[in-house]
Amino acid sequence: MKNYYRVMLGKKSAYAEECFAGNFIGTDFEINQDLTGKLPEEWRPFNHEFIPVFLAAHPDKTRIGAGLACGMLWTVSKGLEKGDIVLCPDGTGRYRVGEISGAYTYQPGGVLPHRRPVVWLKQTIDRAAMSLALKNSAGSVGTVSNLSGYRDEIEKLIGGIASPTLVSTDATVEDPSAFAMEKHLEDFLVANWAQTDLGKEYDIYEEDGERVGQQYETDTGPLDILAISKDKKRLLVVELKKGRASDVVVGQTLRYMGYVKEELAEQHQTVQGVIIALEDDQRIRRALMVVTNIVFYRYQISFKLVKA
Repeated sequence: MKNYYRVMLGKKSAYAEECFAGNFIGTDFEINQDLTGKLPEEWRPFNHEFIPVFLAAHPDKTRIGAGLACGMLWTVSKGLEKGDIVLCPDGTGRYRVGEISGAYTYQPGGVLPHRRPVVWLKQTIDRAAMSLALKNSAGSVGTVSNLSGYRDEIEKLIGGIASPTLVSTDATVEDPSAFAMEKHLEDFLVANWAQTDLGKEYDIYEEDGERVGQQYETDTGPLDILAISKDKKRLLVVELKKGRASDVVVGQTLRYMGYVKEELAEQHQTVQGVIIALEDDQRIRRALMVVTNIVFYRYQISFKLVKA
């Protein structure tokens, strides 16, 4: 099944025109070597090999920043498959639409030297035409953002260029309304982080002044929010669920925490977890009784009309 991605062409779309004219997308991250033959099917072994390379070139960066950079480099170079659709901002509030047409190539000395060939289509998407949820996901920080959960909306915006058999078959979103609800809650929490109890102790993780801790990619899927304590000694995994949380989310959160501990945490850092949901039940309460490093929070939604 074809997937959909937002791909930045340099910071603030600095290389968009060159990529449009040259029919390619690409990344840099100052890893100056040909990756042909060094792109495994999964990104985790790639990160294991190239995080030290990245850190050697950027000694001021953290393992979290290195993991993010190497993961994005692998995604563009290998993870995107031929036929996948990319939406690339052109710097004017619109997205150019393209289709991945071939495998990885390396162009030393050129801008964004780790490249994939693209056939640019005639269709463009105006950011103003996107739903709020898609707009937020497409506007997230980082080089790559997976937009496949918005397949139906993107198809309508670009005029149905994909095969009709692909529409409405995304198994990753069982309930589109629930998916949108969780995304709105996540975006609201991020926007109002400083006013929450968590915001008093933790900051959403930033790299180079940009928040990269929202939807941080792991080898078991993206975690909702990655935060760090103000004293830099604790990393926090935040998992957000709309409605009632089941005990399944405890195992999911533990998997994310295990990844953060093994792959991202420095030796002096500990890892904790938070589950946020509207309600809990007896099963999750019992599970959390023996998991002392995960805390449960309930959220409340309030809405009222005030007569003027």
